Amino acid sequence: MTTVSAPPPPVADQPDKGRRNRWGLWAQGDFRKLWIGETTSGLGTAVGNVALALVAVVTLDASPFMVGVLTASAWVPWLFLGLLAGAWVDRWPRLKVMLACDLLLLVLFASVPVAGWFDVLTMGQLVAVALLAGAVKVFFSTAYGAVLPALVAKDDLLEANVKLRSGDSAAEIAGPGLAGLLSQVFGAASGLLADSVTYLVSALCVGTIRVEETPPPVSERRGILKEIGEGVRFLAGDPYLRTLAVFGAVGNLGLNGIQAVQTVFLVRSVGVTPGGIGLVFAVVSVGGLAGAALAGRIARRFGTARGLLLCELVAAPFILLLPLAGEQLPLAASAVAWSVAVCGVIAGNVIAGSFYQSYCPPAMIGRIRASASTVNFSAIPVGALLGGWLGEVLGARTTIWIMAGVLLSAGAVLLASPLRGLRSFPERPASS
Repeated sequence: MTTVSAPPPPVADQPDKGRRNRWGLWAQGDFRKLWIGETTSGLGTAVGNVALALVAVVTLDASPFMVGVLTASAWVPWLFLGLLAGAWVDRWPRLKVMLACDLLLLVLFASVPVAGWFDVLTMGQLVAVALLAGAVKVFFSTAYGAVLPALVAKDDLLEANVKLRSGDSAAEIAGPGLAGLLSQVFGAASGLLADSVTYLVSALCVGTIRVEETPPPVSERRGILKEIGEGVRFLAGDPYLRTLAVFGAVGNLGLNGIQAVQTVFLVRSVGVTPGGIGLVFAVVSVGGLAGAALAGRIARRFGTARGLLLCELVAAPFILLLPLAGEQLPLAASAVAWSVAVCGVIAGNVIAGSFYQSYCPPAMIGRIRASASTVNFSAIPVGALLGGWLGEVLGARTTIWIMAGVLLSAGAVLLASPLRGLRSFPERPASS
């Protein structure tokens, strides 16, 4: 693998690794603020994701293809901004990037209910909001993935990711039900107002975190394209990072093909009401909470690499029971199976995310994560558009069958990689 030179790490010294409080990371004030802010905004995102689709399907009577376009719009910016965001975030204080992004997202999502109140809301505005919010989230997501190693010690990264993902999953359980209730009582656009308020809470929490960050001075910058190239070469040259990037892309292709038609499927094929949709998504999100909570135990019991394989090969195949809903299986049974599949996906994500943060050189983590995310997330709009088109041509149920097969093929990527023979991921790159 190519050895890459890099400037001094643009993060603070590692947090104290001495004697731990019995409460673990809950005893660290800055981590608590990050957890509160991101769990709150996660609740808003869970509400907003359901509300945005309901606005399109119920309020604006959008076709399956247009719902796919809407889903894809949130992820298209990764195609154009992902690599640039990684290099820029490595040059800036990551917490300030997150704060600015929270405030921009507040304004963007608040514009939808305002337009609804004045009866001027259109599908074009929904797509524009999704596109612009997606661009902002490119920077937020890159900074968020890079800031955690500055907040907690390396040995605590798995615990931190478990706690953060558990908070997200709990929000995802409450969010869909809240979105369905708000949509039933106040109209679908009201859920996006709740989403915007949560970004204000996140901004207040992030703005009070006091962690010293020292980005590299201007004199040490080597040009944006050269810095981007370093991150891309590091990712492409490392067999483990390269495998996870391809695995994530294939999984996202299938998963987002399903998500593009899931609301149409539940409303038009199964006959679920908006309130019922919120309940179904809440049940599915219980699997996410379980996956986040179990990720640490799975990694300790089986090892990180073997644990990831188990998540993908044992739990994820339950997704094949989803398209049976309303025909061969009751909706409740399919929702539980869907939840088990999500449990495996989320547990695998936590394990893989913790590996990235502990394995990548701190000075390059923004660029490496952004390079991987560009590969992973670029598959999302492709999957959403493909799912929407297939839903238009073949119907939502058939589309879910096809995309479930694509999702499961991601496990074959892991089996064909060096991970197959490992119990745990390596702690550092071979060139370090």
